[in-house]
Amino acid sequence: MKENPYQEDRFEMQELLNRYENLKNGLQNSFLEEESFELIIDYFQEKDDQRQAIEAVNFGISQYPYSSLLTIKKADILLANRQYKEALDLLDQATLLDHADINNYILKTEALLALDMHEKAVNLLEEALLLFEGEEKIELLFELADVYDDYEDFDKVFDCLKLILEDEPNNEEALYKICFWTDFTGRNEESIRLHQQIINDFPYNELAWFNLASSYQGLKLYEKAIDAYQYAIAIDEKFDYAHRNIGDAYIRLRKYKEAIEALLKVTELSKPEPVILEAIGHCYDKLKNYAQARFYYRKATHINKEDSKLFYKIACTYFNEKQWESCAKQIETALKIQTRHAEYYLLLGECKMQAGFINQAINSFSEAVRLRPKNSNGWEALIRCLFYMGYFEEAIEQVDAALAITEGKPIFKYYKAAILFSLGKSKGALLQLEDAIIIAPRLVKQFVELYPAILQNQQVVDCIAKHKKSKRK
Repeated sequence: MKENPYQEDRFEMQELLNRYENLKNGLQNSFLEEESFELIIDYFQEKDDQRQAIEAVNFGISQYPYSSLLTIKKADILLANRQYKEALDLLDQATLLDHADINNYILKTEALLALDMHEKAVNLLEEALLLFEGEEKIELLFELADVYDDYEDFDKVFDCLKLILEDEPNNEEALYKICFWTDFTGRNEESIRLHQQIINDFPYNELAWFNLASSYQGLKLYEKAIDAYQYAIAIDEKFDYAHRNIGDAYIRLRKYKEAIEALLKVTELSKPEPVILEAIGHCYDKLKNYAQARFYYRKATHINKEDSKLFYKIACTYFNEKQWESCAKQIETALKIQTRHAEYYLLLGECKMQAGFINQAINSFSEAVRLRPKNSNGWEALIRCLFYMGYFEEAIEQVDAALAITEGKPIFKYYKAAILFSLGKSKGALLQLEDAIIIAPRLVKQFVELYPAILQNQQVVDCIAKHKKSKRK
């Protein structure tokens, strides 16, 4: 066993450099083999000494004028210096000397891509695939996949990776990559068939199980996805991405307790991430366990203090518990981070209205409308607030503005009818109500929710009943 292999390698390299200098100086009995020149060129390239590297490669070619190895080496240096056309010329020469050197094809591809000649690069690699087998063919297929990626022919990227896995089913790089490209291209059915075949031959390949599960998940077959992920975990219990994706699948199935269990396992296996903590919080939110939801949302904020959405979600848990003051504080924190978010102003307005701060509520709803004038939610909230507080004249102004900006959304016709009834303008109100029912009969429920007392008005009851009868007919 070598005591200091690094020192020995350095000694051997120095010996080569001395012999190289002797040869350059014309000393008798000086000689270097072709491969020695390659080592010397590599040495200068590692030192980032391009001048010495090109000098060494030129001197080597003068000693071995028919060396494809050194010709390709010179082309590599020219590529590093962005001399693409000159490099291509040299590589064409190298092809005449040795057409079976894979490095020639890889460097030619690099030069063609740099010159924006994608089709020529593709044709070159497709021709090269006919010349090589085994590991070299696999390397060329990866190269071709990269070219197709650069050329934005993404289905062909998938095809290349599929060919690799048909030759080498356990190729980890291809298994990792095809998972992404399956999702990107949506070719889940093909991926399922491919990975089922791999699993038939290699049942303990956890990446194949993971990819199979991911493809099922892409087709929204969540139960099948979970089963396949569990096989991956049975093979490798520390496969954190499998636990993560199981959690997502359970969330899609609304099985929040199971999702929490899977996601907690992720936090045990890897460094806590805000997205995982937020997902756990979301599950507790759906289970109406708002205290636990807040706990995990807060843990996420400790890692990512600039994510306003997390503070908004904490505010929502307080709103659901009717803790208006705490809700308002969290929303105000979110608004310090993201000042132009209409949804935050909507929640703040609802919170202020529930707490009895009407003017503040109106201001918040008005800000939501200002930020997203074509979105009906802000207008609805503002008009409801004005209506509940009896500010009918201002409510009429706002409902007319909403009708104009939203191009006559029927909900605002219902709202206008309710306001006109409240102002004692029954004739105009009935006309608005009839018009609204004709356009959007299903929104009658929201009209009644806004103004339940209106059902005491016989004209309104008759109007609604008439339209129900005509609809049945």
